[in-house]
Amino acid sequence: MANTSERGGSPEQAALALFRQVAERVPGYGAFLAEHGVRPGDVTTPADFARLPMTTKENYIRRHPLPAVCRDGVIGDMIAVSSGSTGAPTFWPRSAADEAAVADRFEQVLADAFGARGERTLAVVCFALGTWVGGLFTLACCRHLAARGLPITAIAPGTDKREILRVIPELAPHFDQVVLLGYPPFLKDVIDAGAAAGVPWADYRLGLVTAGEVFSEEWRTLVCERAGIPDPVLRTASLYGTADAGVLANETPLSIDARRFLASRPEAARELFGAARLPTLAQYDPYSRLFETDGGTLLFTGDNGVPLIRYHIADEGGLIGHEELLSFLRARGHRPAVPTEPALPFVYVFGRGRFAVSYYGANVYPENVSVGLEQPEVNAMVTGKFVMEVVEDESRDRRLHITVEAAPGLDLAGDRGAELAIGVAVLAQLRRLNGEFATYVPPDRQPPVIRLRPAGDPEHFPPGVKHRYTRH
Repeated sequence: MANTSERGGSPEQAALALFRQVAERVPGYGAFLAEHGVRPGDVTTPADFARLPMTTKENYIRRHPLPAVCRDGVIGDMIAVSSGSTGAPTFWPRSAADEAAVADRFEQVLADAFGARGERTLAVVCFALGTWVGGLFTLACCRHLAARGLPITAIAPGTDKREILRVIPELAPHFDQVVLLGYPPFLKDVIDAGAAAGVPWADYRLGLVTAGEVFSEEWRTLVCERAGIPDPVLRTASLYGTADAGVLANETPLSIDARRFLASRPEAARELFGAARLPTLAQYDPYSRLFETDGGTLLFTGDNGVPLIRYHIADEGGLIGHEELLSFLRARGHRPAVPTEPALPFVYVFGRGRFAVSYYGANVYPENVSVGLEQPEVNAMVTGKFVMEVVEDESRDRRLHITVEAAPGLDLAGDRGAELAIGVAVLAQLRRLNGEFATYVPPDRQPPVIRLRPAGDPEHFPPGVKHRYTRH
């Protein structure tokens, strides 16, 4: 939407201006509006805008050829790929202008929080490379910041752990700080492996930028201790992003300070977020990405290679005003010990709890696991019902756990042979169907932990209750 120099009205007015442009210049969106009986000229106020039909991947992106959802029917200069529940790719064109807008979020983290304007910074991109959106997008944004004059040097070993641990000791002494950017469990693996190999993390003044998963504050504390990071509030940040539109929001020292306070006050967190689990809490620029909520889920409007208007991403979460959160904290005796400016609003994100679990940044969907359970070598053992969850052990390492319902009449609970056979079948299908899983998750972390439970197990498979395939 509007950049800083163009801001003269409200974020809602900026979204209206983008809507008018997209309705005129994006063929697929014009067709979408016509299908819903919307005349663009009738949309003149924020209230009109809020009544526009929501777009989704299913009702908009997949119903039109790729050029039709791009401005003027022209595909951008680069394409990234994401895969959904079937593993079928979705293509997301983007341009240098898109990257420049997203680079503002990286600048807020690297420059404003980590001090990269005045310190020589080695940015080590540990996201998956190739057509997947994370690695190359992050690398491009780091280079945009360098072009703006920040003393940032980027290197992109991707998810090659040995290469990461080879290049950092060689290069780190030439810089004031080192920042690792990657999925949370993978960065923990890197830090643990480096410590075992004698890498002196504390000497490198490490910073961590993560994306793709919600993690606990206990996880943040432990990883910082192992990495020699003395202040998690000032030296870590999580990004909230999607393949659809890049980075939508990011943690700031203020949001991290607030989240750590709320993690120590579960009752306050439940009151604020309406749930027992702690979401990611980030700040966003409403002129760049205007968020709305619908039934406890998020949608946003933003300009990209594929401009998106009221795009429903199905992430469970909500919005909190800047002063609203500060007042909530003050009322409970907490005054953040970090700057409270800029006065940006907050978005909190639980993720897509009803549909998938996030593991090493890959969305693992129930459909992928179902195919594994339907294979001839195991389908007679099971009913097809299961529960997926990502479990963190005492060392804060994560594994994908799948509790599977045994077929009625079979006493398979704890049968290691059956559990191993199911694990092999499920893993083969996860690798076959889910490109993100095969690419993002390190091979030694890919085999799921399978637990068989009797049919009708009251904890996981109570009869007469609508089954949920994921647990958080």
